Amino acid sequence: MSEDALPPRRVGKSKTSLSFSDLSGFLSQSGLRLEESLLARFVASLLAKPFVILTGLSGSGKTRLAYLFARWICEKENQVCLVPVGADWTNRESLLGYPNALEQGRYVLPENGALSLLIEAGRPQNRNRPYFLILDEMNLSHVERYFADFLSVMESGGSIPLHPSGTEWEECAVPASVRFPDNLFVIGTVNVDETTYMFSPKVLDRASVIEFRITEAEMASYLKHPGPLSPDAVRRGGATLGAAFVHQARRPKETAEEEMSEVWLSFFRELRKAGAEFGYRTVSEISRFIAVGRALRPEWQTDDLIDAAVMQKLLPRVHGARRRLEPVLRTLGALCLREGEDIETYLSGGVPEREERTDKVRYPLSLEKILRMYRAVVDHGFTGYTEA
Repeated sequence: MSEDALPPRRVGKSKTSLSFSDLSGFLSQSGLRLEESLLARFVASLLAKPFVILTGLSGSGKTRLAYLFARWICEKENQVCLVPVGADWTNRESLLGYPNALEQGRYVLPENGALSLLIEAGRPQNRNRPYFLILDEMNLSHVERYFADFLSVMESGGSIPLHPSGTEWEECAVPASVRFPDNLFVIGTVNVDETTYMFSPKVLDRASVIEFRITEAEMASYLKHPGPLSPDAVRRGGATLGAAFVHQARRPKETAEEEMSEVWLSFFRELRKAGAEFGYRTVSEISRFIAVGRALRPEWQTDDLIDAAVMQKLLPRVHGARRRLEPVLRTLGALCLREGEDIETYLSGGVPEREERTDKVRYPLSLEKILRMYRAVVDHGFTGYTEA
């Protein structure tokens, strides 16, 4: 039986508020094994900024998470578009199509459905439905070449021109331009090997970057209970939350919290030494992420939220050679410890598995990543976020 022939899930009255308790059960239904904290960061990041990049080990569940979550919260199949990025994508035509030069008034739509999704999401009757564009293996081509128009309108709120608006185009079903609707969410997945390209600061600055890693405990759990994923187990299961999800994403940006000002200034000073300092956009998006995180998962402590923000918004900007980065990584690592702790103790030891906050470690998620980057820059003379 084809997917479209499956009986639709009953969709009841939409809920008006969104909480993590509504979301956390869908992973167990699908068979995908991920930490709840990672799922919470993923959802909070989408709500804070509708562009999230998932990076990490191949086969760790990046594409599955994006696809299953989209299917879970969407009511209709046409609200989700999964697009494998090609190595030959050198311009925007792969996502946005092009005017037919041989037949005036005719527009050639991309077969992958990306432009159709964009047009459908922008229709007034769909403004309270979430739509998801999932770009699989996003860095197989230079992202700036095929995705520049999206990056621009995400910030400006302007429109992407598609074709002239003359009389010969009056019967064309494709509009002359499209906006980036505020109910569209873009998720990119990234694998790092010799066939892929590095992301530029322009891309990283406009996204939240979430790293996927598998711990020994998670692998042991999987080996005890292996089994295929069940995408249809979650199909439309959270559709009643779709409107609440879009509403939460539209809420006005929050202002920076006074208590965190010195934290961000400390990281700014150190990142500036590596030429990776952040700007006003980053601070604004961090503040938005923290506000969304507090509302989505009240049990998150302030340090948990800062830790996630450092990992997802600041560390992805750090890359370079040993001479420049080694002292910076040392200082960044020290900022993740509690007062009085010596970073040298951690730099001289092995990279630990992820751990909870302790009386010694304030930001464990970020510290573990910084230590891996430090090992890489010492061993190889160069490191970057996606390579460590």
